[in-house]
Amino acid sequence: MNTQVPKIDKLAGIECYCTDYKGICGSIKHSNEQFRVSEIIDTSFLANISSVQDNHHKYPLYVLEKKNLDSNHAIFEIRRDLGIKLKVIGLKDAKAVTKQYASSEQTKNILKEAKTAHTHLTLKGFTKTPIGKSSLFGNTFTITIHDPALSDISLFLPEIKKIANFYGLQRFGSERMVTHLVGKEIVKRNFQKAVELLLSYTTEYDSTMSIELRKKSRDPKKYSQIIRELPRRMDIEYKVMSALEKGKGPITALRSIPINIRRLFVQAYQAYIFNKSLSIAVINGENVLESKEGDLCFEIEDSSVFGRIRKYNSSTDLNSQTVPAIRLIGYTFQPGKGRFDTITEKIMNIEGVTPREFYIKEMQELSAQGGFRQAPLWCRDFEFKGSLTVSFKLPKGSYATTLLRELMKPEDPIRAGF
Repeated sequence: MNTQVPKIDKLAGIECYCTDYKGICGSIKHSNEQFRVSEIIDTSFLANISSVQDNHHKYPLYVLEKKNLDSNHAIFEIRRDLGIKLKVIGLKDAKAVTKQYASSEQTKNILKEAKTAHTHLTLKGFTKTPIGKSSLFGNTFTITIHDPALSDISLFLPEIKKIANFYGLQRFGSERMVTHLVGKEIVKRNFQKAVELLLSYTTEYDSTMSIELRKKSRDPKKYSQIIRELPRRMDIEYKVMSALEKGKGPITALRSIPINIRRLFVQAYQAYIFNKSLSIAVINGENVLESKEGDLCFEIEDSSVFGRIRKYNSSTDLNSQTVPAIRLIGYTFQPGKGRFDTITEKIMNIEGVTPREFYIKEMQELSAQGGFRQAPLWCRDFEFKGSLTVSFKLPKGSYATTLLRELMKPEDPIRAGF
């Protein structure tokens, strides 16, 4: 197995490959039109949509199509330009054309169709309750790979089932790779350090302009000047720096960031520890695809839905379909004796962090309870055509780029469009 992975993957805690496939190189996201994502929604939820708003079906459900903007900023743009406050259940990247569902609790002044600079809203109908996370099953991806070394990837097909469910680079800020670092400092109550990292941290993959601005940001005396120079895309930095420039403390400055983005910092640190744990399991030769005695596991309800979590019993579960579940670190984390819990505990010791620290009384809204995530990627319906477009389905929370890194094995993921 090839364990020579790019440096930036290691910064995200991804320390290995899961397949022996040589890789076809190439690049993605030359155009957002060639990286498409559509949500897979519970059909029973969609079946109960009414075309007419009444006392039972109060809540408008929209289809939200967007490009060149991530989901959080799309919601801000729609609220600013159209006055509609939306809730989405899946976060989608800016570097893609995406189609997802969005609910509103506003029951008056319903728009049947509307557009902003980066979004297109279409009214789907009305529902009894706003759409929730339980209704999202996964996503369908259609992606074009440019300049691959070969277009016939038949030999890759049997390798797909071996891929582990790593969080992708987007989870950590891609070229900046900073969100988990900010998250760790928040967990450790180093709020001033968290703010400093958010404003000034750079990597070799960052743009020249970004590096120059962030170097200046290390001097608080220059905040008033820098604020005037910040591009619109650095709106988070603008909010934080503006608060600091007015004499606010680091906690208040962090709270100037919208809550749904603010929570991503601690969640990214959870993801980093997960990636590290999963990497060690793969490197140590653990079978992360099949449940073993002592594991926690998800029951598979159908081809794409993970059901309840329970302990795997080899004597009674031989004929049932399960996948191993790995605990996400949080304040309720209570390790058992399973193989993954043991690894996660070791990573926590190395990181110098404890479960109880994820209950952040100074910023309770950022406290992280923990949770579970499947160990294998669980890709379905993979197809390829032409030279070279691939399509496939993944469960919610899984990353297309996790599959693509195994297919492409890029030497420089950022230059390859990851």
